[in-house]
Amino acid sequence: MTNLKDKVAVVFAASGEIAGAVARSFSEHGAKLYITARNLDAVKSLAKELNATGGNVEAAQVDALNETEIDSFLKKVIADNGKLDIVFNGIGANYEEMGGRPPTTEATFEQFMAPIKKICGSQFLTSRVAARYMLQSQTEGTILLLTAALSRSKLPNVAGITAASAAIEGLTRVMAAEWGANGIKVIGICPGALMETKRITGFINDAAQKYGINAEQMVAQYKAFDILKTSPSLKHVGEIAAFLASDYGIAFNSHIVDVDCGKMNIL
Repeated sequence: MTNLKDKVAVVFAASGEIAGAVARSFSEHGAKLYITARNLDAVKSLAKELNATGGNVEAAQVDALNETEIDSFLKKVIADNGKLDIVFNGIGANYEEMGGRPPTTEATFEQFMAPIKKICGSQFLTSRVAARYMLQSQTEGTILLLTAALSRSKLPNVAGITAASAAIEGLTRVMAAEWGANGIKVIGICPGALMETKRITGFINDAAQKYGINAEQMVAQYKAFDILKTSPSLKHVGEIAAFLASDYGIAFNSHIVDVDCGKMNIL
């Protein structure tokens, strides 16, 4: 498992469950890895775990919504290594940041814009700063963005995060077109609902309580459109990210790669 040997990788928002899974796979596949988050203790703990199993991992505190911090950190990565091969941003938003799931007629402009500013805005910042350094160092690197299947779903009361997800997919294609001539590939990763994550289990439990149904019924609704009996896992997401960031992943440049085992209700 050395698909990423001699690669220099950075994972932003690595305190999250999805980004943490991606970081684990990058490390297992041999990348020299830098993991960042606003929560320094969380990424230090992850770095300690990965280094104990043979990884080469450094942790740092970086706010993925602060362009100055992003730029300073990636400048250091380039200074230390002379290149930047892979960047993944796993930033997410909680429903609380959007005021729950208000109907579009009741949501405030601030609630609608919150996930667009945080999720899409952060992807814009980390991607463009990374591209600058890849261009300067003449690195034919990979920029991986995280989006959600809401972009191609029809669900009520999630206008802001749905718009943000669709915007990230569009941004992926634009950046791939801009930087492809310099050998930089840009790919979006779109996981399905990951039942093992706190975000999904928390939403299921909250919704079940709100609507007076049991959690098993909520889970059944999520799984009703599964093509296979298998559901995606955090490990699947991490391994797909490692593959896409490898030299073999070039075939998926500009694409949005679904990690959902197949869903009949996703376009």
